[in-house]
Amino acid sequence: MQDQGLPPIGVVIVTYGSDDVIGACLASLAASDHGDLRVVVSDNGSPDRTCEVVRDFARTNGIALAEVTPAAFLDKSHLDAPGLTLIITGENRGFAGGVNMGLEYLLRDPAVDQFWILNPDCEARPDTASAYGRAAVANPGFGMLGGRTLYHGENGMIQSDGGRVNLWTGVCSNINFARQAAETPMPGAGELDYLSGANFVVSRDFIDRVGLMHEDYFLYYEEVDWALRRGDLPIILADDAVVLHHAGTSIGSGTKTRPHTPFSNYFNFRSRMIFMRRFRPWAVPVSYLFSSAKIVQFLIKAGRAEAWGAWKGLNGLAPPGAVLARLDDSARAHLSASPAPHRPRKPAPRVTPQR
Repeated sequence: MQDQGLPPIGVVIVTYGSDDVIGACLASLAASDHGDLRVVVSDNGSPDRTCEVVRDFARTNGIALAEVTPAAFLDKSHLDAPGLTLIITGENRGFAGGVNMGLEYLLRDPAVDQFWILNPDCEARPDTASAYGRAAVANPGFGMLGGRTLYHGENGMIQSDGGRVNLWTGVCSNINFARQAAETPMPGAGELDYLSGANFVVSRDFIDRVGLMHEDYFLYYEEVDWALRRGDLPIILADDAVVLHHAGTSIGSGTKTRPHTPFSNYFNFRSRMIFMRRFRPWAVPVSYLFSSAKIVQFLIKAGRAEAWGAWKGLNGLAPPGAVLARLDDSARAHLSASPAPHRPRKPAPRVTPQR
């Protein structure tokens, strides 16, 4: 039974090479008991069948699909988002760029005040969206809202209940990582510095005040940066909002049983230094030395490719050949752009339609 009493939630899913997972993600949202989800798939120029899978899903399930390009909506001050939208960005803008494009679209719908960022390799439980909706209604002044992210197929193993960032080293740690959900209470919201980028909600007030994500990271640390810019807007938690996450299906992020790939290492270490220079420039030498020591560990335990990827990322150098081969021209152009100044890019102003 759907809960029709909750306000709409906009969902932003950034895809790139996601044809093996996006169908299950959309199916989980279609099974939600929340009565009004407005789902936007922001595709970063996928080289596979991702867009075709989205179209097939809509057709098979009788869902109206709006297919748009950025040029078709960025000059419009108002629109009403349908139940499912596919944005064809035509380029690989990185995670933050894809999220921002989806938000730019949804922010033009004045009915939407909560925005759920969800990875394409996540599957939500039927009551997750409603849990988020109830928490948002109960906490009207919130900035960021999180739940519990479990590893898919790992019998209740927690990936993240939110996280902490060490402001001397820049290293991020997922709270309750690898613990069993049935035996582990949720943390207090005051213990968190940020929420997992795979699964969290922000309010319109948060975006109005903070702006959109910084796009110079390309991958990793975007959500940490965003959270640290929230000012006095609180992080809150919905204990009963649960999402299952395959983790790293596109970029090779490490898990409890799988090491980070050279691709993942390059962007993780690169983004760590961007983050430290932006928020803690006086601690950059500490972070650099710590990261260098970790790279030596990679060299000893993992291998030369993993260490080389991390080293080049740490020093802001061009990606190694194996990493570069996975990036198209648009991604390379975004990487070569100068880092953004510490000013958030503001979305279009909210427009209230005439009644």
